Amino acid sequence: MSAQQVLFDAPGPKAIRLYRILAVVGVLIVAGALGWIGWRMWDRGQLTADKWSPFLDWSIWQNYYIPGFWDTARAALAAIVISMSLALLLAMGRMSDLAPLRWVTTVFVEFFRAVPVLIMMIFTFFFLSRQGWFPDNLNPFIATVTGLVLYNSSVLCEVIRNGVGSLPNGQREAGLSIGLSSSQTRRIILIPQALTAMLPTLVSQIIVIVKDTALGYIILYPELLTRARQLGSAEANVVPAYIVAAALFIVINYGLGRLAEAIEDRQRRRSRSAAKATGAAAMGGDTGGVAAGVGMHGKIGTGSTSGTAEEGY
Repeated sequence: MSAQQVLFDAPGPKAIRLYRILAVVGVLIVAGALGWIGWRMWDRGQLTADKWSPFLDWSIWQNYYIPGFWDTARAALAAIVISMSLALLLAMGRMSDLAPLRWVTTVFVEFFRAVPVLIMMIFTFFFLSRQGWFPDNLNPFIATVTGLVLYNSSVLCEVIRNGVGSLPNGQREAGLSIGLSSSQTRRIILIPQALTAMLPTLVSQIIVIVKDTALGYIILYPELLTRARQLGSAEANVVPAYIVAAALFIVINYGLGRLAEAIEDRQRRRSRSAAKATGAAAMGGDTGGVAAGVGMHGKIGTGSTSGTAEEGY
């Protein structure tokens, strides 16, 4: 009996019939909803050619979508790099042997995980606007990146900490047995393994960061959603402009999702290869031991025969 049969009972004829009925009903509901949306858009004149013809003009892409895509990528890239670096420091702090450092990082992580990203962006934007430390056109970018960093670094910190906690206890004991301190064991042995194991989750969090850049729309950061709104106002085609922006977000995030799946598949293949190599090495060691024993016995037998012959001589 296979593991799949033990963990999951194969559905019978009635269950299969019920699943098919539910699938058909679900497809009909989705098709009906999409048809109703399409009919409403047609009734409001959102599907006419004059609403969609501007997207055939290269200047629309050059002046709106490409700059919006670049600003989205710029904010996301800055937030990803800073969040990853800060998350490592926070994870080390949360696992530290120093109680005050552990308490401070715990409060930081729990607080910024609970506060919505949009509130942090708005607060940072108005704070910077009042202080006047940076040019006005730079404040939306800094506020967007700050909100993304504070939230996502806290989330990634917990991802790394859980990854370290999921490692076998022998990894820590091995580090301590060779003379490493607890912090050195975490830094040299545990955290690198946790990052490797949690890499698909980290890449998935990047998708969240890219999507959350759209919240900069509220503080006038000129990302992709803001550019779509500007285009809709200029060309009087707000709904098509937002639909194209949504399609671009879907393409970007789908590509990142496929990247996460590829990394996960690669790690799974490497794990299987390492397991096969370990098994082959173990079998080779056993075969070598048997061969060595046979050789040793043969040599002993030869020596004994020679000794007997010499004695007989």
